[in-house]
Amino acid sequence: MRTDTFRGKDFITLLDWTKEEIETILDVALDLKRRRAMGELHDHLLRGKTLFMIFYNQSLRTRNSFEAGMHQLGGHAHFLDPSKIYTPALPGKEIAYTTERVSDVARVLSRMGEAIAIRCYGDPVDWVYGGANEIIRNFAYWADIPVLNMEDDKYHPFQALADILTVYEKFGTFKGVRFVMSWAYSPSVHKPRAVPQSAIIAATMMGMDVTLAHPKGMELDDEVLAACRKYAEQTGGSFDISYSFEEAIKGAHVVYPKAWTAVPMFKPPVGEDSPEKAQEIFDANKDWIMDADRMALADPNAIYMHCLPADRGFEVTDDVIDGPQSVVFDEAENRLHVQKAVMSLVM
Repeated sequence: MRTDTFRGKDFITLLDWTKEEIETILDVALDLKRRRAMGELHDHLLRGKTLFMIFYNQSLRTRNSFEAGMHQLGGHAHFLDPSKIYTPALPGKEIAYTTERVSDVARVLSRMGEAIAIRCYGDPVDWVYGGANEIIRNFAYWADIPVLNMEDDKYHPFQALADILTVYEKFGTFKGVRFVMSWAYSPSVHKPRAVPQSAIIAATMMGMDVTLAHPKGMELDDEVLAACRKYAEQTGGSFDISYSFEEAIKGAHVVYPKAWTAVPMFKPPVGEDSPEKAQEIFDANKDWIMDADRMALADPNAIYMHCLPADRGFEVTDDVIDGPQSVVFDEAENRLHVQKAVMSLVM
């Protein structure tokens, strides 16, 4: 397909992109990955270009993969800590001499660089579901350069790209791959929905047979679930929801157990603004842990995935995450390659 149509496009959610466009991104990522493995440099692609990275939340993989990626492409990534600048804020959320309106920040940075990447979820928006996504979309409205979503409270599209690239590398196809996105227990309820929602969007878009497994009370966004059903119908895959960890895992090719917060955690109208009720739901399901016995229920050639960081001993046991079926570090590395692909195409 024509790749010049990618130039200048925002990357906020996979829902804004076509299956063909996502396949092109994966092709570019694989090409860049192979070239780097062969010792080829591609620092001419974004030479002299600048990515501004605004992190409302902490990060290991995201920050370093973007910084390394920009360096390898010949550009530079600026790290911006909102607490060390005037924190970008929406109208009505401003504090004198502390914040600066998103519209102003976006237009200033547009004059100085080629893209703006943002990570924001949870506490910075007081757990109002969709509040962080609204900030990122407001940046996109005002910016004259691409805006990249490094994770918000609804979507983590770059993680989803890394996930499906890893699946493709391991199985050589998406057709017939049974992909299970499952909730897993964590002592902390402060877990956004972004990873599981983007993972099931990507997996159904690619035509996999997808199962979403979680205890009741951990439901995901109805808009996301509707999109997954639509993709499954279009691609000939499938999408199901299960409330049984063991039943969902049986015969699966990909198992992806990951904690996300319960519905009551969010403020109304989505939730009840009750971390206590969320904790009760979590604590009632401490047995949702990926251990060797459960891994044995999956296909013999199944892979274990996690976006990291994993809550070891709660979400997963050491023998699984460090075992031969674990691909978590391949998955983490692939963040670098898919992000380089997107940046090369849109910047």
